[in-house]
Amino acid sequence: MHNSTLELARELIARRSLTPDDAGCQEILIQRLEKLGFKIEKMRFGNVDNFWARRGTTAPLVCFAGHTDVVPTGPVENWHSDPFTPTLRDGMLFGRGAADMKTSLAAFITAIEAFVAEHPDHAGSIALLITSDEEGIALDGTVKVVEALQARGEKMDYCIVGEPTCVAKLGDTLKNGRRGSLSGKLTVKGVQGHIAYPHLARNPIHLAAPAIAELAAAQWDAGNEYFPPTTWQISNIHGGTGATNVIPGTVEILFNFRFSTASTVEGLKNRVHAILDKHDLEYELLWELSGKPFLTPKGDLVDALAAAISQVAGLETELSTSGGTSDGRFIADLCPQVVEFGPNNATIHKINECVALADIEPLKEIYRLTLVNLLT
Repeated sequence: MHNSTLELARELIARRSLTPDDAGCQEILIQRLEKLGFKIEKMRFGNVDNFWARRGTTAPLVCFAGHTDVVPTGPVENWHSDPFTPTLRDGMLFGRGAADMKTSLAAFITAIEAFVAEHPDHAGSIALLITSDEEGIALDGTVKVVEALQARGEKMDYCIVGEPTCVAKLGDTLKNGRRGSLSGKLTVKGVQGHIAYPHLARNPIHLAAPAIAELAAAQWDAGNEYFPPTTWQISNIHGGTGATNVIPGTVEILFNFRFSTASTVEGLKNRVHAILDKHDLEYELLWELSGKPFLTPKGDLVDALAAAISQVAGLETELSTSGGTSDGRFIADLCPQVVEFGPNNATIHKINECVALADIEPLKEIYRLTLVNLLT
């Protein structure tokens, strides 16, 4: 199973790059890219390492985006081998980051190397946007790089994010969008009192209950061709002093919308406030938008990647917008066509994370053929 993509993936997995520590992964990638004539810009914000690399000056610009950071391992004793010692076993490559997403990073590099060797004078440009802050709070990573690129008028035409997307077979799923995430911290106010004298108090849990029921039953939108309907879910409720004989003075409710392009942030906020006001609640509501939805309909990028998948994997990929958020939400502000494609996602963030050895070289080939389809 010796090949350059596998060897590079192993080299990256061996780096203990726990968020936001890059642990030298980016320097490994940069050294390979410099040999191909890429102009490298290291962009460090706070304690986060990022870089922007570009080869060429003309459009169209095809960008590969990803992250070198990984999540914590969990109990090391539960792993069958050391999580930062890349291990080949039972046809798999094991190690933290094997699937999410150091194999994709390795495949980016070797695909570009092969493409440039074949097409040294290719049309357009190739870029990479790499961060070490995707698995964390994501404040000083891709979002900051995108802001810097926007400030100087840089534009992308196409972006492939190397997140693991496949479910059963390599190539079966391509993500052409993601739902947005909008959270709220709702505090409903009442009057604290003795539980034996409810007429002297106002129970905020009781007051909030009808509004909660209405929010839970609401249909926020019907979704669309690419997205399921928007959902509203409570994640936490806290009220009371801990004593069983005290009516609480407040109740705190944490909730979240996972919303599609069929809704807007302002529209969702306005409907929530309307329901709360309808029930005459005294409340405070703090909002946090952690990601807007983005969507790339069928077009040049989807078609180019789907054709490459068909040629290499022999199957028709399925377009999906499922899952949580990714850095694609930031890149979509700069790039009109953003998709995610990478290896099987069954073991991401788990003990004994792994990727199939048989999928590594085909993944590189899919990325290479996508460049052929877009830049030749």
